[in-house]
Order: sequence, then C-alpha cells, then structure tokens
Amino acid sequence: MTAHAVRLNAVTKTYGGNKRVVHALRGITVDLPRGHFTAVMGPSGSGKSTFLHCAAGLDTPTSGTVHLGEVELSRMNETQLTELRRQKAGFVFQAFNLIPSLTVTDNVTLPLRLAGARPDRAWLGEVIGRVGLGERTGHRPSQLSGGQQQRVALARALVTRPEVVFADEPTGALDTQTAAEVLGLLRQVVDATGQTVVMVTHDPVAAAYADRVLFLADGLLVDEVWSATADTIGQRMTALGRRAGAVPC
Repeated sequence: MTAHAVRLNAVTKTYGGNKRVVHALRGITVDLPRGHFTAVMGPSGSGKSTFLHCAAGLDTPTSGTVHLGEVELSRMNETQLTELRRQKAGFVFQAFNLIPSLTVTDNVTLPLRLAGARPDRAWLGEVIGRVGLGERTGHRPSQLSGGQQQRVALARALVTRPEVVFADEPTGALDTQTAAEVLGLLRQVVDATGQTVVMVTHDPVAAAYADRVLFLADGLLVDEVWSATADTIGQRMTALGRRAGAVPC
C-alpha cells in the first residue's frame, strides 16, 4: 500500500478558451499522506474547490496526473471512475444532500445499495453510533437538526470504508457549536480509525482541526503549515488575501 492516500503531480486545470481562459490550477504537485487530516485553504478563486474535485476524481485535470492510492485516475473512463469513487472515496458537502423520504439508516446505506452491496450490520451500527445517531435511525431528514443531518452525511461517507473522505466546506451551513461537533467527529475518524480526510474550508478554526493545512493562491500551492493554531492559520490567510487582492474565503 502506498504511503500517500492521494498524489497530484504537475496538475493543471483550465477552463474556457481563446482569450477567456481561466487557470484554476497551475502545476500542483503534492502528496496527501494516509491517516492524516489535511485542510485546503485560499482566497476566493484560488482553486481550492477545483483541487478537491480533481483529487477526488470528480473533475479531470487538463494536464498532470492524480493517483487515488495506487490508481491513476487519468487512465480510467467515467464508468470506471464512478465505480472507483463508490469504493474508495466518501464525500461530505456543505449541502447535506439527503433524500427526504428516506430514514437515517436508508440514507446512510444508500451508497451501498447503489453499488449493489449489502451493508455489514455490525459496521453500520458502529458508524451510526460513532456519529451519535443511534437513537435516530428511523427518523427522516425533516425530523433532524442541521447538525444531525450533517452527521448522517458523514456516516454515509464512512459506511463504504473509503480510503479517503473528501469534505467541501462541511460546516459552512452550521452554527459554531454544531460545526465544532462535526469537526471533532472528523478528527476522531482520523485518530481512531486511521482514516484520511481532505477538507476544503474558509474557516481558520475549522482548519486548525487538521494535521496539515495547504494554502492555494492563484492556482498555485504557495504555503503549508503543520499542527497550527487558528490564529496562525488566520494570519496566513490574511496575508494571502492581501496578495491576491481578495477577501479570504
């Protein structure tokens, strides 16, 4: 098994054409190690969401290569990528993306059913218990708070035992206390199970839960810190915002 969960090598991503080309990523090379929590930050338009989408196989780089574990994504067609994501990646987004008519249990096990697999009942119970929803398994999303819905989304991301959990602004729609609870769960996933988490966030407090924070600006990887406080991360973000002439977000 490789030491990295995700590897990007000389990855570029451009959009548009002629005189309206947008360079979202400009030759990004980085390894994201297994069993670590990595946060990705940068000013608005820095390329952080594009970075996540390329790393997770949701978008295709214009050039360069992306490896998810030992698999090079550029060698796969869309059907193969879909199957790989179901097996090796879990996703948590700002929008909870739950099915309103389904219970907690049915929402959590949806990825397995789509893949034609039966849930491991012991593991399902452990995952739902880990996110604190053991007493809510029969509830529907409308009967849950926003924080509880995000916990369902996290359980859904974990139930397939993915190699990497990708999170895009997972606490953006939550209040401060609930966000801290969800971030604590992500931290626990890494510490207790050796899982790998890659999270895009605009919030220095959220990024401080990570082992490592990568900073993007103008599509370039310009800085990184390990085991940093929210104050340190915030100072780096402020400096990047001034450099880019943008408000950090």
